[in-house]
Amino acid sequence: MKKTPYLCTRFEKRQPVDPLAQQVEHNTFNVGVLGSSPKRITRKCVDFLCGVHFRYIYFLIKVNKMYRPAFNMRQVFVFRRFGNKGYSLFSCLGREVVCSVLSVATLTHASAESVSTNPVVTDSVAVSTAREMMLEEVAVTGSRAPLTRSQAARMVTVLERADIQQAPVQSVNDLLKYAVGVDVRQRGPIGAQTDIGLRGGNYEQVTILLNGINICDPQTGHNVFELPVDISDIERIEVLEGPAGRVYGTSSLLGAINIVTKQGGAGVDAHLEGGSYGYLNVGARIACGSKALANSLSAGYIRSDGYSRNKSGGLNADYNGGKVFWQGSYADDDVNVGWHAGLSTKGFGSNTFYGASWDDQYENILKTYTAIYAESKHGRFHLKPSIYWNHTNDRFELFRDAPDTYPFNYHRTDVYGVNLNTYFDWTLGRTALGAELRNEDLVSSNLGEPLSRPRNIHGTERQYEYGLNRTNISFVFEHNVLLRHFTLSAGIVAVKNSWNEASMRVYPGVDASWRIGDNVKLYASYNTSLRMPSVTELYYSVGGHKADKYLKPEELSAFEAGVKYSSRAINGSVNVYRNHCRNMIDWIIRTDDADAPWESVNFTKINAIGVEASLALNFQELMPLQRILKKLDVAYSYIDQDKVETDGIQSQSTLEYLRHKLVCNLQLHLWRQLDMSLNYRFQERTGSYTDTSGIVHDYKPYGIIDARLGWNANTYNIYVEANNLLNKTYVDFGNIPQPGTWVMAGMALSLPFAQ
Repeated sequence: MKKTPYLCTRFEKRQPVDPLAQQVEHNTFNVGVLGSSPKRITRKCVDFLCGVHFRYIYFLIKVNKMYRPAFNMRQVFVFRRFGNKGYSLFSCLGREVVCSVLSVATLTHASAESVSTNPVVTDSVAVSTAREMMLEEVAVTGSRAPLTRSQAARMVTVLERADIQQAPVQSVNDLLKYAVGVDVRQRGPIGAQTDIGLRGGNYEQVTILLNGINICDPQTGHNVFELPVDISDIERIEVLEGPAGRVYGTSSLLGAINIVTKQGGAGVDAHLEGGSYGYLNVGARIACGSKALANSLSAGYIRSDGYSRNKSGGLNADYNGGKVFWQGSYADDDVNVGWHAGLSTKGFGSNTFYGASWDDQYENILKTYTAIYAESKHGRFHLKPSIYWNHTNDRFELFRDAPDTYPFNYHRTDVYGVNLNTYFDWTLGRTALGAELRNEDLVSSNLGEPLSRPRNIHGTERQYEYGLNRTNISFVFEHNVLLRHFTLSAGIVAVKNSWNEASMRVYPGVDASWRIGDNVKLYASYNTSLRMPSVTELYYSVGGHKADKYLKPEELSAFEAGVKYSSRAINGSVNVYRNHCRNMIDWIIRTDDADAPWESVNFTKINAIGVEASLALNFQELMPLQRILKKLDVAYSYIDQDKVETDGIQSQSTLEYLRHKLVCNLQLHLWRQLDMSLNYRFQERTGSYTDTSGIVHDYKPYGIIDARLGWNANTYNIYVEANNLLNKTYVDFGNIPQPGTWVMAGMALSLPFAQ
């Protein structure tokens, strides 16, 4: 009988595994240790050897002649019962070997090294599906030119889909609370309105992107998180901390947050959840198509009665709204094309959001987003053009449903943008060039310069009498030197804005990383950026506010250095940064004058020093014999500024930063498909606020515990979530108390179409 070739595979120390699939239950193999003659053993012996704790043992496997026809068909067998585990065996019935892996990502310790155009797919639970994808070098988002995960010179935190599904949250805003460098200041829960800052900055200093498209609102950063996508539509969230003008353009003074939605697939997803205070959230997504053309459509509705009431007994923290999002893609041998169109509408009780004296404010926001983007696949120059249009309608009511008491404020914003990027490789490395033209047009009932021709306000008898139109042009040049263990990325962004006849400004930046072996990376960077004032900061001079239309743009330079360690069992990082800020913009009030208004001002200079550290432990790798502990993530952030609130002056945001922030996440496997996630968050904020009685208070530190208990199957999961388990009383912003214990329960279904 003709002998078939031996197949050599390396084993590592792993926990005992279950038997193989039934179709090979009675197979026998010829197995031996290197240097010895093969011995004939049974399937049970293979099971035994798979469970023995040998670190480096080599087995030679020869399949019986009776299975040779399977070789001729070149079929690949994958052990699906435990295929997506770290202790996967190998395909022993063919010449090809497919290794299925479980991607391990953490919420507080992650990097863009794990971001892929063809990512390793994980489910929301340890129980995997029968999907296998090959792990390869991938492009990351941390530079203008795409670099592989090993080449990346700048660290990017990535909140991946597995983390999103396991976290006890109901919105993107809530999810970002567990990113240690992010400051989430809620005026209401479940995304009613939230301000997001990075590294001690405020909500105006961060660029928010949807699939790489800038969706920032020039009117105000308060409204930017009215997203057209449900949290179940999101594939991952990328957080780039520090000046990001060279990567994402202007307005990214202290960083950027890119929300990436799910692409492709074929099937139906749906979810339904409800809970305290009349909370209801329902949504669905359908996706279909082929490799060449794919489309998906999702829609959702959310509402709540709110957790507080005004002095007259009416609801003042209620909200309701809907979302619709369509996206698609086309691909052939020459080009990739993608597009999306979305709509988000929400009305919410604004409580005392914009003034402690009025407890029955209300706001309604309608946003639409459209974009199309492409990328060429061939040629020396790789072209990546995009075009987008973002539209916003905003109505603010100082007294709800009472326009005769105080006229409503109306605002309409249209943002048009064209972006072209290209990169090419040559002898000295990889060079990228980019240019963007962005026009921001706003008409308003009270913001901006007087219009020569007032415009009608739809649905009313009033007119838009004020407005502002400004155009921003930016050019980017970046070059990357790519060596075996070293990456150097340097470039500049040149910016000119038509507002206030601003001149061209140039901002340089450089990033470097040194890789030591397979696990350690040292990195350092120096970057600069700027931000133009929002229209609200320039012109909002009503309701006890006094704006300054001659505000200067904010400018920032930042130095950062750190070290990162990555392995299958342990991930850790430590970094230190220093920010030097000029002309920082904030609203302040002089507390020694009872009639003083809130004023928008430029601070002269602010210097900040920060430290961030994180540690992630994968217990399934560290202690493979136990099954209860899955992961533990711990991260800590400390910031100190050299400018603080002084007697007689109270800041609204810039000087009210998180001095200390600690986040912890523990994931447990309790029984069969029952998992639990426990999250703890401690925050200590600087600054003070004035309550409804006119008394000034310092912000108090607080700690919050959230939990999620879920039964997770392949096609469905049932869960219960509780936020603020200890029923703590705390505030994130001013005099607006946050809710106590909030309990929700829900169910999610995922039904794939047959391929």
